[in-house]
Amino acid sequence: MSGNGQGLSYRDAGVDIDAGNRLVDLIKPLVKATRRPGADADIGGFGGVFDPKAAGFKDPLIVATTDGVGTKLKIAIETGRHDTIGIDLVAMCVNDLVVQGAEPLFFLDYFATGKLAPEVGAKIVAGIAKGCTESGCALIGGETAEMPGMYAEGDYDLAGFSVGAVERGELLPRADIAPGDVLLGLASSGVHSNGYSLVRRIVELSGLGWDAPAPFHAGQSLGEALLTPTRLYVKPALSVIRETGKVKALAHITGGGLTENLPRVLPKGTIGRIDLDGLPLPPVFRWLAQTGGVAAEEMLRAFNCGIGMVVVCACEHAETVADAFADQGEEVIHLGAIEPGEGAAHVVYDGALDLDLPL
Repeated sequence: MSGNGQGLSYRDAGVDIDAGNRLVDLIKPLVKATRRPGADADIGGFGGVFDPKAAGFKDPLIVATTDGVGTKLKIAIETGRHDTIGIDLVAMCVNDLVVQGAEPLFFLDYFATGKLAPEVGAKIVAGIAKGCTESGCALIGGETAEMPGMYAEGDYDLAGFSVGAVERGELLPRADIAPGDVLLGLASSGVHSNGYSLVRRIVELSGLGWDAPAPFHAGQSLGEALLTPTRLYVKPALSVIRETGKVKALAHITGGGLTENLPRVLPKGTIGRIDLDGLPLPPVFRWLAQTGGVAAEEMLRAFNCGIGMVVVCACEHAETVADAFADQGEEVIHLGAIEPGEGAAHVVYDGALDLDLPL
Protein backbone atom coordinates (compact mmCIF):
# COMPACT_ATOMS: atom_id res chain seq x y z
CA MET A 1 0.00 0.00 0.00
CA SER A 2 1.12 3.56 -0.60
CA GLY A 3 1.63 5.95 2.26
CA ASN A 4 -1.55 7.92 1.53
CA GLY A 5 -3.83 4.96 2.32
CA GLN A 6 -5.51 5.14 -1.10
CA GLY A 7 -3.91 2.11 -2.72
CA LEU A 8 -0.97 1.79 -5.07
CA SER A 9 -0.12 4.39 -7.69
CA TYR A 10 1.95 4.16 -10.86
CA ARG A 11 4.66 6.13 -9.03
CA ASP A 12 4.69 3.47 -6.28
CA ALA A 13 5.49 0.95 -9.02
CA GLY A 14 8.46 3.04 -10.10
CA VAL A 15 7.03 5.04 -13.02
CA ASP A 16 6.79 8.81 -12.59
CA ILE A 17 4.38 10.29 -15.14
CA ASP A 18 5.16 13.81 -13.91
CA ALA A 19 8.86 13.28 -14.63
CA GLY A 20 7.95 12.21 -18.15
CA ASN A 21 5.88 15.34 -18.64
CA ARG A 22 8.76 17.46 -17.35
CA LEU A 23 11.11 15.86 -19.86
CA VAL A 24 8.70 16.68 -22.69
CA ASP A 25 8.58 20.30 -21.54
CA LEU A 26 12.40 20.44 -21.43
CA ILE A 27 12.88 19.05 -24.94
CA LYS A 28 10.12 20.93 -26.79
CA PRO A 29 12.39 23.88 -27.71
CA LEU A 30 15.14 21.45 -28.77
CA VAL A 31 12.76 19.62 -31.08
CA LYS A 32 11.34 22.85 -32.47
CA ALA A 33 14.85 23.98 -33.44
CA THR A 34 15.21 21.00 -35.82
CA ARG A 35 12.23 21.91 -38.01
CA ARG A 36 12.74 21.91 -41.77
CA PRO A 37 10.44 22.17 -44.82
CA GLY A 38 8.02 19.27 -44.67
CA ALA A 39 8.01 18.98 -40.88
CA ASP A 40 5.99 21.63 -39.09
CA ALA A 41 3.95 19.84 -36.42
CA ASP A 42 4.68 20.06 -32.68
CA ILE A 43 5.58 16.92 -30.74
CA GLY A 44 3.03 15.36 -28.46
CA GLY A 45 0.70 13.68 -30.94
CA PHE A 46 0.46 9.96 -31.62
CA GLY A 47 2.75 10.17 -34.65
CA GLY A 48 4.98 12.52 -36.59
CA VAL A 49 3.99 13.79 -40.02
CA PHE A 50 6.31 14.70 -42.90
CA ASP A 51 5.45 16.03 -46.36
CA PRO A 52 8.10 15.02 -48.97
CA LYS A 53 6.56 17.34 -51.55
CA ALA A 54 7.12 20.33 -49.27
CA ALA A 55 10.75 19.20 -49.00
CA GLY A 56 11.15 19.62 -52.77
CA PHE A 57 11.00 16.02 -53.95
CA LYS A 58 9.14 15.14 -57.14
CA ASP A 59 9.34 11.34 -57.46
CA PRO A 60 11.17 10.12 -54.36
CA LEU A 61 12.19 6.70 -53.21
CA ILE A 62 11.92 6.42 -49.43
CA VAL A 63 14.89 4.99 -47.52
CA ALA A 64 14.69 4.04 -43.84
CA THR A 65 17.34 3.09 -41.30
CA THR A 66 17.49 2.17 -37.62
CA ASP A 67 20.43 1.76 -35.27
CA GLY A 68 21.69 2.24 -31.74
CA VAL A 69 24.88 3.29 -30.00
CA GLY A 70 25.88 -0.05 -28.47
CA THR A 71 27.98 -0.26 -25.32
CA LYS A 72 29.44 3.20 -25.86
CA LEU A 73 26.39 4.05 -23.75
CA LYS A 74 28.10 2.43 -20.75
CA ILE A 75 30.92 4.98 -20.92
CA ALA A 76 28.43 7.84 -21.08
CA ILE A 77 26.58 6.43 -18.07
CA GLU A 78 29.71 5.68 -16.02
CA THR A 79 31.28 9.08 -16.71
CA GLY A 80 28.05 11.05 -16.36
CA ARG A 81 28.66 12.62 -19.80
CA HIS A 82 25.35 12.51 -21.65
CA ASP A 83 25.57 15.51 -23.98
CA THR A 84 27.12 13.90 -27.09
CA ILE A 85 25.76 10.34 -27.14
CA GLY A 86 22.66 11.58 -28.99
CA ILE A 87 24.90 12.81 -31.82
CA ASP A 88 26.21 9.25 -32.13
CA LEU A 89 22.66 7.94 -32.32
CA VAL A 90 21.74 10.25 -35.18
CA ALA A 91 25.02 9.68 -37.01
CA MET A 92 24.68 5.91 -37.02
CA CYS A 93 21.33 6.25 -38.78
CA VAL A 94 21.78 9.20 -41.15
CA ASN A 95 25.23 8.12 -42.34
CA ASP A 96 23.55 4.90 -43.48
CA LEU A 97 20.99 6.96 -45.40
CA VAL A 98 23.46 9.13 -47.27
CA VAL A 99 25.45 6.15 -48.56
CA GLN A 100 22.35 5.37 -50.62
CA GLY A 101 22.26 8.92 -51.95
CA ALA A 102 19.31 9.76 -49.71
CA GLU A 103 18.75 13.06 -47.92
CA PRO A 104 17.66 12.52 -44.30
CA LEU A 105 14.22 14.01 -43.79
CA PHE A 106 13.22 13.12 -40.26
CA PHE A 107 14.34 11.25 -37.17
CA LEU A 108 12.64 9.55 -34.23
CA ASP A 109 14.27 8.28 -31.04
CA TYR A 110 13.47 5.64 -28.42
CA PHE A 111 14.83 6.30 -24.93
CA ALA A 112 14.33 3.59 -22.29
CA THR A 113 15.50 3.83 -18.69
CA GLY A 114 14.98 2.30 -15.27
CA LYS A 115 14.17 5.59 -13.53
CA LEU A 116 13.64 8.76 -15.52
CA ALA A 117 15.88 11.72 -14.67
CA PRO A 118 14.45 14.56 -16.79
CA GLU A 119 17.65 16.63 -16.80
CA VAL A 120 19.71 13.65 -18.04
CA GLY A 121 17.08 12.88 -20.66
CA ALA A 122 17.15 16.50 -21.80
CA LYS A 123 20.95 16.36 -22.28
CA ILE A 124 20.58 13.22 -24.37
CA VAL A 125 17.84 14.75 -26.53
CA ALA A 126 19.91 17.93 -26.89
CA GLY A 127 22.60 15.79 -28.53
CA ILE A 128 20.00 14.15 -30.76
CA ALA A 129 18.68 17.57 -31.77
CA LYS A 130 22.20 18.79 -32.53
CA GLY A 131 22.87 15.75 -34.72
CA CYS A 132 19.60 16.31 -36.55
CA THR A 133 20.33 20.00 -37.11
CA GLU A 134 23.82 19.24 -38.44
CA SER A 135 22.31 16.62 -40.78
CA GLY A 136 19.41 18.76 -41.97
CA CYS A 137 16.70 16.43 -40.70
CA ALA A 138 13.80 17.13 -38.38
CA LEU A 139 13.29 15.45 -35.01
CA ILE A 140 9.56 14.82 -35.32
CA GLY A 141 8.88 12.49 -32.42
CA GLY A 142 10.04 9.68 -30.20
CA GLU A 143 9.24 7.55 -27.20
CA THR A 144 10.42 7.69 -23.60
CA ALA A 145 9.91 4.52 -21.58
CA GLU A 146 10.48 4.27 -17.82
CA MET A 147 10.83 0.57 -17.01
CA PRO A 148 11.87 -0.22 -13.44
CA GLY A 149 13.07 -3.79 -13.13
CA MET A 150 14.13 -3.88 -16.77
CA TYR A 151 17.01 -1.39 -16.37
CA ALA A 152 18.99 -0.58 -13.24
CA GLU A 153 18.61 2.95 -11.93
CA GLY A 154 20.91 5.21 -13.93
CA ASP A 155 21.04 2.87 -16.92
CA TYR A 156 19.37 3.65 -20.21
CA ASP A 157 19.26 2.50 -23.81
CA LEU A 158 18.78 4.40 -27.05
CA ALA A 159 17.52 3.48 -30.49
CA GLY A 160 17.14 5.75 -33.49
CA PHE A 161 15.02 5.64 -36.61
CA SER A 162 15.56 7.86 -39.64
CA VAL A 163 13.80 8.22 -42.98
CA GLY A 164 15.24 9.87 -46.07
CA ALA A 165 14.43 10.31 -49.72
CA VAL A 166 16.27 10.17 -53.02
CA GLU A 167 14.88 10.96 -56.44
CA ARG A 168 14.18 7.88 -58.52
CA GLY A 169 17.21 7.07 -60.66
CA GLU A 170 19.72 8.63 -58.24
CA LEU A 171 19.98 5.77 -55.75
CA LEU A 172 23.47 4.64 -54.76
CA PRO A 173 25.44 2.48 -55.32
CA ARG A 174 25.40 2.95 -59.09
CA ALA A 175 25.41 -0.01 -61.44
CA ASP A 176 28.55 1.07 -63.31
CA ILE A 177 31.08 0.33 -60.54
CA ALA A 178 33.95 -1.50 -62.24
CA PRO A 179 37.64 -2.41 -61.99
CA GLY A 180 39.79 0.69 -62.27
CA ASP A 181 37.52 2.77 -60.05
CA VAL A 182 39.27 4.55 -57.18
CA LEU A 183 38.66 4.21 -53.43
CA LEU A 184 38.85 7.40 -51.39
CA GLY A 185 38.57 7.44 -47.60
CA LEU A 186 37.05 10.17 -45.45
CA ALA A 187 38.70 10.44 -42.04
CA SER A 188 36.77 9.40 -38.95
CA SER A 189 36.60 11.45 -35.75
CA GLY A 190 37.77 8.48 -33.71
CA VAL A 191 36.28 5.13 -32.75
CA HIS A 192 32.75 6.33 -33.68
CA SER A 193 30.16 3.90 -32.23
CA ASN A 194 31.40 0.39 -32.95
CA GLY A 195 33.66 -2.03 -31.14
CA TYR A 196 33.03 -0.59 -27.69
CA SER A 197 32.68 -3.95 -25.98
CA LEU A 198 36.30 -4.53 -27.01
CA VAL A 199 37.23 -0.93 -26.12
CA ARG A 200 35.82 -1.32 -22.61
CA ARG A 201 37.64 -4.63 -22.15
CA ILE A 202 40.93 -2.99 -23.20
CA VAL A 203 40.35 -0.09 -20.79
CA GLU A 204 39.75 -2.64 -18.03
CA LEU A 205 43.05 -4.34 -18.88
CA SER A 206 44.84 -0.98 -18.85
CA GLY A 207 43.80 -0.32 -15.25
CA LEU A 208 42.95 3.29 -16.11
CA GLY A 209 39.86 5.06 -14.86
CA TRP A 210 37.62 7.13 -17.10
CA ASP A 211 38.93 10.31 -15.50
CA ALA A 212 42.59 9.43 -16.12
CA PRO A 213 44.42 11.45 -18.79
CA ALA A 214 43.93 9.86 -22.21
CA PRO A 215 47.29 8.30 -23.25
CA PHE A 216 46.55 9.10 -26.88
CA HIS A 217 45.01 12.59 -26.62
CA ALA A 218 46.62 15.36 -24.58
CA GLY A 219 44.25 17.54 -22.63
CA GLN A 220 41.35 15.07 -22.46
CA SER A 221 40.36 12.41 -19.96
CA LEU A 222 40.11 8.85 -21.21
CA GLY A 223 36.32 8.86 -20.94
CA GLU A 224 36.00 12.20 -22.73
CA ALA A 225 38.27 11.11 -25.57
CA LEU A 226 36.46 7.80 -26.08
CA LEU A 227 33.11 9.63 -26.14
CA THR A 228 34.15 11.75 -29.13
CA PRO A 229 30.97 11.62 -31.23
CA THR A 230 30.64 9.85 -34.56
CA ARG A 231 31.36 12.14 -37.51
CA LEU A 232 28.33 13.23 -39.51
CA TYR A 233 29.01 12.94 -43.25
CA VAL A 234 25.57 13.87 -44.55
CA LYS A 235 25.93 17.48 -45.68
CA PRO A 236 29.41 17.08 -47.24
CA ALA A 237 28.41 13.87 -49.01
CA LEU A 238 25.14 15.25 -50.40
CA SER A 239 26.93 18.37 -51.58
CA VAL A 240 29.61 16.41 -53.45
CA ILE A 241 27.11 13.92 -54.89
CA ARG A 242 25.00 16.76 -56.28
CA GLU A 243 27.84 19.10 -57.26
CA THR A 244 29.99 16.60 -59.15
CA GLY A 245 27.60 13.82 -60.19
CA LYS A 246 30.66 11.56 -60.07
CA VAL A 247 30.18 9.56 -56.86
CA LYS A 248 29.40 5.94 -57.72
CA ALA A 249 29.09 4.58 -54.17
CA LEU A 250 29.65 5.33 -50.51
CA ALA A 251 30.34 2.79 -47.76
CA HIS A 252 29.78 3.70 -44.11
CA ILE A 253 32.54 1.98 -42.09
CA THR A 254 30.82 0.67 -38.97
CA GLY A 255 30.99 -2.69 -37.18
CA GLY A 256 33.04 -5.02 -39.35
CA GLY A 257 35.42 -2.26 -40.40
CA LEU A 258 36.72 -1.87 -43.92
CA THR A 259 36.90 -5.65 -44.24
CA GLU A 260 33.15 -6.23 -43.97
CA ASN A 261 31.58 -2.93 -45.06
CA LEU A 262 33.30 -2.02 -48.32
CA PRO A 263 32.25 -5.28 -50.08
CA ARG A 264 28.59 -4.35 -49.43
CA VAL A 265 28.75 -1.80 -52.27
CA LEU A 266 31.05 -3.67 -54.67
CA PRO A 267 29.75 -5.91 -57.46
CA LYS A 268 30.42 -9.63 -57.58
CA GLY A 269 33.68 -10.49 -59.27
CA THR A 270 35.62 -7.52 -57.89
CA ILE A 271 37.99 -6.81 -55.02
CA GLY A 272 38.76 -3.60 -53.19
CA ARG A 273 42.53 -3.35 -52.89
CA ILE A 274 43.62 -1.07 -50.04
CA ASP A 275 47.17 0.13 -49.28
CA LEU A 276 47.55 0.09 -45.50
CA ASP A 277 50.94 1.82 -45.73
CA GLY A 278 49.08 4.94 -46.85
CA LEU A 279 46.51 4.77 -44.05
CA PRO A 280 47.27 7.33 -41.30
CA LEU A 281 46.23 5.42 -38.17
CA PRO A 282 44.97 7.77 -35.43
CA PRO A 283 46.69 7.31 -32.04
CA VAL A 284 43.53 6.00 -30.32
CA PHE A 285 43.62 2.87 -32.48
CA ARG A 286 47.34 2.37 -31.91
CA TRP A 287 46.73 2.61 -28.14
CA LEU A 288 43.88 0.09 -28.33
CA ALA A 289 46.00 -2.34 -30.35
CA GLN A 290 49.07 -2.03 -28.12
CA THR A 291 47.19 -2.13 -24.81
CA GLY A 292 44.94 -5.01 -25.80
CA GLY A 293 47.42 -6.92 -27.93
CA VAL A 294 44.90 -6.78 -30.78
CA ALA A 295 46.18 -8.12 -34.10
CA ALA A 296 46.01 -6.00 -37.24
CA GLU A 297 43.45 -8.29 -38.88
CA GLU A 298 41.16 -7.98 -35.86
CA MET A 299 41.63 -4.19 -35.74
CA LEU A 300 40.48 -3.94 -39.36
CA ARG A 301 37.36 -5.99 -38.60
CA ALA A 302 36.45 -4.41 -35.25
CA PHE A 303 37.19 -0.71 -35.85
CA ASN A 304 37.12 1.90 -38.59
CA CYS A 305 40.89 2.46 -38.13
CA GLY A 306 40.58 6.12 -39.06
CA ILE A 307 38.27 5.81 -42.08
CA GLY A 308 34.60 6.58 -41.43
CA MET A 309 33.40 6.55 -45.03
CA VAL A 310 34.72 5.19 -48.33
CA VAL A 311 33.92 6.89 -51.64
CA VAL A 312 33.99 5.05 -54.98
CA CYS A 313 34.46 7.03 -58.19
CA ALA A 314 36.02 6.63 -61.63
CA CYS A 315 39.78 7.13 -61.80
CA GLU A 316 39.46 10.13 -64.12
CA HIS A 317 37.16 11.88 -61.64
CA ALA A 318 39.08 11.03 -58.44
CA GLU A 319 40.82 14.40 -58.16
CA THR A 320 37.60 16.31 -58.72
CA VAL A 321 35.73 14.27 -56.09
CA ALA A 322 38.60 14.44 -53.58
CA ASP A 323 38.91 18.22 -54.00
CA ALA A 324 35.15 18.64 -53.57
CA PHE A 325 35.20 16.71 -50.28
CA ALA A 326 38.24 18.67 -49.11
CA ASP A 327 36.36 21.90 -49.87
CA GLN A 328 33.63 20.60 -47.54
CA GLY A 329 36.15 20.25 -44.72
CA GLU A 330 36.76 16.50 -45.06
CA GLU A 331 40.21 14.92 -44.76
CA VAL A 332 40.53 12.69 -47.84
CA ILE A 333 42.84 9.65 -47.98
CA HIS A 334 43.59 7.78 -51.22
CA LEU A 335 43.03 4.17 -50.18
CA GLY A 336 43.38 2.14 -53.37
CA ALA A 337 41.29 0.87 -56.27
CA ILE A 338 38.83 -1.76 -57.43
CA GLU A 339 40.32 -4.73 -59.31
CA PRO A 340 38.93 -7.82 -61.02
CA GLY A 341 38.36 -10.78 -58.73
CA GLU A 342 36.49 -14.04 -58.45
CA GLY A 343 33.32 -14.82 -56.55
CA ALA A 344 31.92 -12.54 -53.88
CA ALA A 345 33.38 -9.06 -53.53
CA HIS A 346 36.01 -8.76 -50.82
CA VAL A 347 38.87 -6.59 -49.60
CA VAL A 348 42.56 -7.29 -50.14
CA TYR A 349 45.16 -5.41 -48.09
CA ASP A 350 48.67 -4.44 -49.13
CA GLY A 351 51.25 -3.19 -46.63
CA ALA A 352 50.63 -3.09 -42.89
CA LEU A 353 49.02 -0.94 -40.20
CA ASP A 354 51.60 1.03 -38.20
CA LEU A 355 50.45 -0.43 -34.88
CA ASP A 356 53.84 -0.39 -33.16
CA LEU A 357 54.76 3.28 -33.58
CA PRO A 358 54.89 5.41 -30.39
CA LEU A 359 51.68 7.20 -29.49
